Amino acid sequence: MANVAQWKKVGPVDGVLETTLSSWKWFFNYITAHFKDYRPFIFRGQRKASWPLEPSLDRTVKKIHRPLNPTSHLEAFRMSVRGRRGMNPQQLQDNEWWALGQHYGLDTPLLDWTESPYLGLYFAFAKPRDTRTDIRAVYALSRRLIEDKSRDIAVAQANAPVRPDVVEIIAPLTDDNARLVNQRGLFTRASPGIDLEKWVRTHFAGKAEAALIKISIPEYDDDRENCLRALNLMNINHLTLFPDLSGATQFCNMSLSIQGY
Repeated sequence: MANVAQWKKVGPVDGVLETTLSSWKWFFNYITAHFKDYRPFIFRGQRKASWPLEPSLDRTVKKIHRPLNPTSHLEAFRMSVRGRRGMNPQQLQDNEWWALGQHYGLDTPLLDWTESPYLGLYFAFAKPRDTRTDIRAVYALSRRLIEDKSRDIAVAQANAPVRPDVVEIIAPLTDDNARLVNQRGLFTRASPGIDLEKWVRTHFAGKAEAALIKISIPEYDDDRENCLRALNLMNINHLTLFPDLSGATQFCNMSLSIQGY
């Protein structure tokens, strides 16, 4: 592997930089080389590089083949959780309600992200592949570029009768979600039906700056097991990321399936 290029890059084109690693092992080198300060970025891991950057609510709308009112869906969730949040629950804004629902499996307009690239890598590899060979992905999103562009769009569309075509970056300050704290989690919210990569390519058309970086990672043989072992040595596992009974059981199950975990 010493004679093989660690990665190949294409772009940035229309705000998107695409990088393909020759092995998951080079992910750490790539992050060190290109993200000496990765605080301006947020990261997301996906099991398949071919999957679009779309939230669960959009995927559900595609499956049921009929329009869905997000406001009505959120109100139904509010009504359904009455009396189930303990005594004197904290008052929540709409995006905080969405974040709470996301935690418990509600279909929402939010996409999960993390402040850590290595947690992104974990979520990309956490579940087994369903084909003989697969390509996983970790995305990096520039907070500054996305927020600046969204601010300009909000001003330009201030008088529009619908929500401006912006991407919100949401960091809830609620105490209902211990997982969110341990995962250094936050969310993005785009307009309904809008794939985030397409949004970037549309609003950064002709721009040679990387608002979104897609890191594709091929998987062969025992790559998943080796990657998860390496991350476990960094204390990145279900036990630390999901501080509840579910996380403990998943950690034990993974220890059964991965020798030496």
